[in-house]
Amino acid sequence: MTASDTSSIDAPAHGALPIDARLAEIRGALDSHSRALLVAEPGAGKTTRVPLALLDSAWCATGKLLLLEPRRVAARLAARYMAERLGEPVGETVGYRMRGETRVGERTRLEVVTQGVLTRLIQDDPMLEGVAGIVFDEFHERSLDADLGLALTLDVQTGLREDLRLLVMSATLDVGALTGVLGEVPLVECPGRSFPVTTHYRALNTRDATATQQAGVVREALAREAGDVLVILPGVGEIRRLARELTGLPAGVVLHELHGRLPLETQQRALSRDPDGRRRVVLATAIAESSVTVDGVRIVIDSGFAREPVFQPRLGLTRLATHRVSRASADQRRGRAARQGPGVCYRLWAEEQPLPAHADPEIRQADLTPLAFELARWGIVEPDALSWVTPPPAAALDAGRSLLKRLGVLDDAQRLTALGRACAHYPVHPRLAVMLERAGELDARPLACWLAALLEGRAGGEDRDLATTLARLPDGRAKGSERQWYRDARRLADTLACGLSVDSLAPLGELLALAYPERVALRQAPGRFKLAAGSLALLDASHPLAHAKALVAVELDGQAQGARIFRAAALEPSRLEALFPETRDFRPRLTWSETEGRLIGEEVRALGELTIERRPLRKMPDAAIREALLAAVRRRGRLAFDAGAEQLCARVALLRREFGETWPDWSQERLLATLEDWLSPYLDGIRRLERLDALPFARILLDRLDWSSRQALDELAPTHLPVPSGSRIRLDYVSGRAGGALDAEPVLAVKLQELFGLGETPRIAGGRVPVVLHLLSPAGRPLQVTRDLASFWERGYFEVRKDMRGRYPKHPWPEDPRTAVATARTRRRAPD
Repeated sequence: MTASDTSSIDAPAHGALPIDARLAEIRGALDSHSRALLVAEPGAGKTTRVPLALLDSAWCATGKLLLLEPRRVAARLAARYMAERLGEPVGETVGYRMRGETRVGERTRLEVVTQGVLTRLIQDDPMLEGVAGIVFDEFHERSLDADLGLALTLDVQTGLREDLRLLVMSATLDVGALTGVLGEVPLVECPGRSFPVTTHYRALNTRDATATQQAGVVREALAREAGDVLVILPGVGEIRRLARELTGLPAGVVLHELHGRLPLETQQRALSRDPDGRRRVVLATAIAESSVTVDGVRIVIDSGFAREPVFQPRLGLTRLATHRVSRASADQRRGRAARQGPGVCYRLWAEEQPLPAHADPEIRQADLTPLAFELARWGIVEPDALSWVTPPPAAALDAGRSLLKRLGVLDDAQRLTALGRACAHYPVHPRLAVMLERAGELDARPLACWLAALLEGRAGGEDRDLATTLARLPDGRAKGSERQWYRDARRLADTLACGLSVDSLAPLGELLALAYPERVALRQAPGRFKLAAGSLALLDASHPLAHAKALVAVELDGQAQGARIFRAAALEPSRLEALFPETRDFRPRLTWSETEGRLIGEEVRALGELTIERRPLRKMPDAAIREALLAAVRRRGRLAFDAGAEQLCARVALLRREFGETWPDWSQERLLATLEDWLSPYLDGIRRLERLDALPFARILLDRLDWSSRQALDELAPTHLPVPSGSRIRLDYVSGRAGGALDAEPVLAVKLQELFGLGETPRIAGGRVPVVLHLLSPAGRPLQVTRDLASFWERGYFEVRKDMRGRYPKHPWPEDPRTAVATARTRRRAPD
């Protein structure tokens, strides 16, 4: 199907940008307030015009301004453009700072920095000496670094630097969410500079080869339209497949790739017009969605998909998930075609395809180990102590803290250990920082530098065996991604004060085990490995590592069982005891045998779920028995509640829904996660799962409520309701569930005659919640379901009366049930 639509905003005169008319308002807002918001549509010119204008403000006279950009290539381009406007080289008034590269000087007043750099600046100098203001650009992308940077900046501004200015700007902003953390601040809005965009829809047939169809649209666009082409795809794999399909493009057309794995120089070439005047086809990931203008592009082809890492706290693994883009992202992508003139956008989906309004912020789906580390550095135990646009999810944060404890970075009080404080010197993931700091124990500092740079930057090819990659180390003359790999390794080596000469790759597996202890794996069969975390991971049986006795699986696809291994290195099993001293001692372990229906006890030397040696356990400790029983319940995935416990949990869930978190979360998921807190004390003497299942769960849970809460429970969510007949009818809080206890609707199943004289539907929870009436015949069979008794008496009752009078003649069927006397009895038979 093909459809078209055209939308436009009048473009300003040549050389002017819409933001120019708002600069005085923005300066005034920050002259009189310490915080402000700027919502400026794409093409307004906010990134390069606003920071330069703010340099003239009085509050900026004695300090520098930081401009935060989400990507390195955007930071470099913005700094270069602003420096050119001032007629200076980068590093004079305008400079930039990013991981591994800094160009600033004594005269620099405006630093363009990547978002992660701000966190390090604040951690190293909480007073931010010499910084007058911070500008967050493209905040709508909601990266984890941006959210953390804003939370730390607000903490600094509130507690240490009331004079610090803060401007948050974006193409689209959730103003309500931001004012919730910033307070009532000035809001400046600005239209963008946009030319007309004609949009075509091309729904691809998913049964055919997608890359082949995409190539067809690219060729169609080249033939029909003028200008360069930007194709936005989910990932590098799709880029490479489409590139293969586009071999043999017409003369005068050149193909470029654009993604985060490429060196910055290569990215910059893809963003610039061809020096020989050839037309470009740029195959890009979402890196091209915002922040930078791809010069010369008049045609955008949008695949409609994005790929993002999604962290799974329970598994401790991150998987890449491909999903439909949001409407906001799709509009951003389309806008790329109209930054410099009228454009065309081809959307590779049907026009009626629904899209979500916005994408989830990264903080909701990322590995929060780095965040947990930075919070510990800042001295934060409870994340609520900071102001968040989106608070970090508790499960992911707990998983991050658990890993940091396993690595020896955090203690039980959530504070940094000596190792943790040392790891703060390395600008890499905490896993890799631990590896770098402990590499000296293995006399392998140079190898650790190469390895950390490789894993942090994803350079060095696609070999699954990391030893193969590291056997080909680049030097300072390398080009492309290997040049970046060398630079990053050199930077880490300078921090460690070591060279880069690697004598042996023998310590490779041990270095990785220090960083990824839960991903140490022992071979079960060729290509089949059990991880210390407990799950299985797979390699092709033909792969050389498939026959390794042990390995460290660095990258996996995130599946709960049978995860494919993407990158790994062999490990000698005999080295486990040296690396992990806890494996030297026997510890009791009890497991529940489903086949035997009992606990089996043994003593094991183990790394996580990997057993190195075992022997029978003569006496089972009570604590180990309780732990094994609780683990068995968790593996089963549910608690064996009887009807009373189910009703109780549903009653409490209804009150939690209506009155908030003053009522506990007694969902199965939460109760399973907190078994140690509420169930463990009742397991003394219990050895079998069936005895655990027979516990009085309703009484156990009720005992967790204080007297006033139990009184309120009976009043607000009663077990029975009185009806006009004088009966007390049991309320059913479970059968009315649509999707779990939180969706419970209380059901009152009652004979119709017992409600005569009642005009309105009974309500509970202080009148907030109407009950669902299941109206029954005299024989107890369903007649009608209603939430509106008055409406039933008005319209539905007379049809029921007509059908039922002949069937149940001994029961009353009055013409006006609202004035009749309710009864639970039959009428007396008239005398013969």
